[in-house]
Amino acid sequence: MVCLKDNHLFPSELAAPFSIGPVPIRNRVILAPMSGVTDLPFRQLALRYGAGLVVTEMVASRELVQDTAESWARLRSAGLKPHMVQLAGREPHWMAEAAKIAADNGADIIDINMGCPAKKVIGGYSGSALMRDPDHALSLIEATVKAVDIPVTLKMRLGWDENSINAPHIARRAEEAGIKLVTIHGRTRMQFYEGRADWDAIRAVRDVVSIPLVANGDVDTPEDAREILRRSGADAVMVGRGCQGRPWHAGVLAGHRHPDRSEIADIALEHYQMMLAFYGEAVGIRHARKHLGWYLDRYAPIVTGAEKAGIVTSKDSREVAALFHAALQTGSDLGQSVQEAA
Repeated sequence: MVCLKDNHLFPSELAAPFSIGPVPIRNRVILAPMSGVTDLPFRQLALRYGAGLVVTEMVASRELVQDTAESWARLRSAGLKPHMVQLAGREPHWMAEAAKIAADNGADIIDINMGCPAKKVIGGYSGSALMRDPDHALSLIEATVKAVDIPVTLKMRLGWDENSINAPHIARRAEEAGIKLVTIHGRTRMQFYEGRADWDAIRAVRDVVSIPLVANGDVDTPEDAREILRRSGADAVMVGRGCQGRPWHAGVLAGHRHPDRSEIADIALEHYQMMLAFYGEAVGIRHARKHLGWYLDRYAPIVTGAEKAGIVTSKDSREVAALFHAALQTGSDLGQSVQEAA
């Protein structure tokens, strides 16, 4: 396990523990929930390599209550602690019932999604669309909080657009309703992921709540993490896209050392094998493709486009594993690497 400290490089506040209600969190760097990314294998690796907290992919509340296989797959924890489950929905009844199911199946914390900007989510009046109707959003929050005895948290954006920056208003009311932590992504929904996150704007939420505040958006380096805390007044940071292709990255921001090239190759290969085991080989190969691409883009940039395509599109898992691992070990000539690996 890569877990040696090199604390002189990192702000000590990120390594400090905190708590969400009664639940202790070992440090202040949280892996963001990302649909199609932070499945169980990814979360297992992130927690192993030092993330303070990991969050499930968004679980649709109604689908969980209706017992769909995908919802249950997203809910699984495999013993990870703390187990934080993010729920999405637009109706108080389904949110409450889903929260009860999650709590009964090992969830330590429930997170309410009011930040997802995806069209298929807001088209169902969930995610960041809820910010357009704060009264309705509060009805979901109140129902979820009342349904369970575990802490409930809230993740949202600054507002729907630049003319409706209402995160401070919603956050204050959410705290009054019993929310134990709020996370703010420093963009509006209409910005999607364009431009830069506005870290200064998050401070307006800090000014009106006393519960822990987590700042999210464009955190990539230790310097970013330190600066977003300073400018937002937040207690912790959440990292999303910066962890794609490096599930250890949240731990690095919290003060754990970065793996070397050999370790990166081994972790990435293990990640691939974990996905095959979790999904089954045929489905796992498909789900793994984007992850393979991220690893190769970051750590084997000299691999040609044709070679990369051969790795990510092959349906032979053993061939993929050999080519992928060899490319990451050297970061350069793929053909020579495979010969040496053989």
